[in-house]
Amino acid sequence: MFIECLVDAARRYPNRLSVGDPFREITFGQLARFARVIRRVVRKHTDCPRVGIMMPASVAGLGSLFGVLWAGRTAVPLNFLLQPRELNAVVEDAGIDLVLATHHFEPLLSETSVRALYMKELSLKRLFVLEYLRPRPAVPNVAPDDTAVIVYTSGSTGQPRGVCLTYNNLLSNCRAAIEHFQLEPDHHLLGFLPPFHVFGLTVLTLLPVVLGARVTFIPRFSPQTVHESIRCKDVSVIMAVPSMYAAIARLKSAKPADFARIKLAVSGGEPLPMNLYQEVLDKTGMNLLEGYGMTETSPVISANQPGAQRVGTVGRPIPGVEIQVRDTEGKLLPAGQTGELYVRGPGVMKGYYNRPEETAAVLDSQGWLRTGDIVHVDADGYIAITGRAKDMLIVGGENVYPREVESVLEQHPAVRESAVVGRPDPSRGESVIAFVILRDHTTAAAHEIREFCRNHLAGHKVPREVHIVDDLPRGPTGKILKRELRAKLETP
Repeated sequence: MFIECLVDAARRYPNRLSVGDPFREITFGQLARFARVIRRVVRKHTDCPRVGIMMPASVAGLGSLFGVLWAGRTAVPLNFLLQPRELNAVVEDAGIDLVLATHHFEPLLSETSVRALYMKELSLKRLFVLEYLRPRPAVPNVAPDDTAVIVYTSGSTGQPRGVCLTYNNLLSNCRAAIEHFQLEPDHHLLGFLPPFHVFGLTVLTLLPVVLGARVTFIPRFSPQTVHESIRCKDVSVIMAVPSMYAAIARLKSAKPADFARIKLAVSGGEPLPMNLYQEVLDKTGMNLLEGYGMTETSPVISANQPGAQRVGTVGRPIPGVEIQVRDTEGKLLPAGQTGELYVRGPGVMKGYYNRPEETAAVLDSQGWLRTGDIVHVDADGYIAITGRAKDMLIVGGENVYPREVESVLEQHPAVRESAVVGRPDPSRGESVIAFVILRDHTTAAAHEIREFCRNHLAGHKVPREVHIVDDLPRGPTGKILKRELRAKLETP
């Protein structure tokens, strides 16, 4: 299914630039031939139905992904930010015996039990020429419900789990996102999200090929490099997480004129604070469209759209996605009530790899996925996320959603970013604990921030403690890891 998209793009636009990185640019015709080369390499070196890929966002990474799929195998993108012990656990869980990688990751892979094939050892130039002389191999005979990719969760909730995403999951999500965002083949996307993260995998790796559009990759995120690429290239679409936009907006050299050609800037992966939205708008002129998704939904569930934006929400569901809001007992709530979001649609995962019980705990027989996110849906269908069900605190018998407290904290003029967690409290059940990062060149005492919260929140929601910190623990895309904050509170 994806190979048909690549073959079709190569037939229609053989000489159109498809993908580039700091080292090379190739056309759709060359990308198809590169994928054929990797197909032969995979078929020669392993019979395993799953193949690991450890590469940054790059020409080699995109070509390798399509090569693995052309070989009829399931691709397993590997997180190169993991420690060897963590990586070994993923390799063993996935049952892979071969990883395609760039030489940069040899020190990490050498400490694991899996065999690695490095790009520079493959004589790719010779293989590329030979492939030109060979007839095009047949596309693999795959069914829509066959697993195309297994994406391992970041582990923010514990042991990483392999999310099985089918061809139909991913292709339907690409097509729905293209329709929702009104993307066109002449758009030029800039990709700097890691491809082992489903956001980067779907919207910046697979989607451009499905669309027939150009993508330029930055293998390692740097706000200066992103700014320079946007300023000097004809980039029109960027998609990133809020912390990346924050880093770009805080560049002293950034000014709105540099971003004038950006037609679409999408924010996802974590909540977009209102103060950051405004900061990015003021400093760069980019109007961020906030979206929402999960690894288990391939990933896009909803997003604001050009001309149909409601700031402070994550927009409306993309085409094909159904939503329900339910109470703690799983009963459907009427419109306007706050509860847990359930999702159904073609992007919902097949299940967790080799974990039927965990799959059954979140995915019912009718295809409804329990997201774990607490939301409010307004009369027009716009979704506002108020927190995670598992993060909800109970203070003196009252529910407290951390996101609500964080939103207030981030309205304080000195607070740049915040994270709220709970700590067991023998008298109140739990106490609200806040960690905040202050804006540059500002000062504020913890008691001042608490007083600010008292003026905007009910008493039981006011943080018992405010810890002013230089940074917060983060995952690979900048997402705050609250479990590490909770662990810090438990440490004497």
